[in-house]
Formats: sequence, C-alpha cells, structure tokens
Amino acid sequence: MLGKATPERLNAFSDGVFAVLITVLVLELRPPELPTFKALLALWPTWLSYAVSYVFIAIVWINHHYLLRYANRVTPRLMWFNFAHLFSMSLLPLSTAWMAVSALAPQPVAFYAAVFFLVNLTYLLLSWELIDRNPVKADPRVRGAIRLRGITTLCLFGAAALIALKYPIAGLGLCIFCLGFYLKPNPAGTLAEELE
Repeated sequence: MLGKATPERLNAFSDGVFAVLITVLVLELRPPELPTFKALLALWPTWLSYAVSYVFIAIVWINHHYLLRYANRVTPRLMWFNFAHLFSMSLLPLSTAWMAVSALAPQPVAFYAAVFFLVNLTYLLLSWELIDRNPVKADPRVRGAIRLRGITTLCLFGAAALIALKYPIAGLGLCIFCLGFYLKPNPAGTLAEELE
C-alpha cells in the first residue's frame, strides 16, 4: 500500500522528477572532439540550449513549489494535473538535444518552443486546480495575476513556436524573454509572503 497522498509526498515525488530531468539533460552534453577552445566555441548551440533548458527547469521547479504551497489536500484531479505538468517537462531533454544537434534549425527550435507552450499550459491547469479552486486561501489579486501572466506567456510561447519556423533565433529569444515573467513565482504586484 502506498499510503495516503499528501501535499508533501506530491512535492517530494515531483522534486525527484525534476532531479532526474536535470540529470538526463546533463547526460546529453558531449565534449568537443578536438582539444581546443575553438572546438568548444563551435558547440555554442549546444551550450546555449543546455543553459536555457537548465534555467527553465529551475524556474519551473521554483514556481511548482510556490503553487504546491496552496495544496491542503491531494485530490485525484490534482495528481493528474501534476502528472501532466511533469510529463510536459519530461519532453524538455529531447527537445533540447534535438535543437542543439541541429545547430538551432527552424523545426527543432519550433518544437522546443512548443514544449515551453505545453509546460505553460499544464502549469495553468495546475494553478487553476490549486489557486482558482481554493478561494479561501488564495488572494483574488494573486489568482488574477497568475492567470494573466499564464495566458500572456502561453500566447507568447505559441507565437515563438510559429516565429521559429521562419526565424529560429527570434523564436528562441522570445522563449528566453518569457522566462523573465516567472523569475519570481509570486506575480508582480502581489504579496510575496502571502502564505507565511
């Protein structure tokens, strides 16, 4: 028997998945064949892809922890939304590796941006379950700010995927720009210590 699912267990399980994702991401890194700095610099698409993905995982993990602070019990719907979010994150190492080996070709970058879109969509579902459905614990300003930030970045990630098909560097740049919205898990204009 697995025992009763609690927010703490759900958080611990999710932490394990994030740790595995970072490990898989690191395992994709390969050194250059030649022992020169020029050969290392030639791998800049790989290093850029890895760096953006690493920061993305860190940002998603921090925001995931922020959301789970709202959980007072674990429901089947919460578990499924959490699994959907973790599944979308599990696509990141594949999309990162493809983008890196393609030297930032249009279709791999578009796929990478589409993964960001999917991660953001599942984050919105998770926030809907934890914040919108928990009006007693969540400040209405927080709910509104999270919803606005989520829908805005969802549209921008979708645009990045389309733009990347023609201008891959611009599409990737838009993805990187969107990460700035999530550097602080509590949206701008809301109380940072709301739950403490």
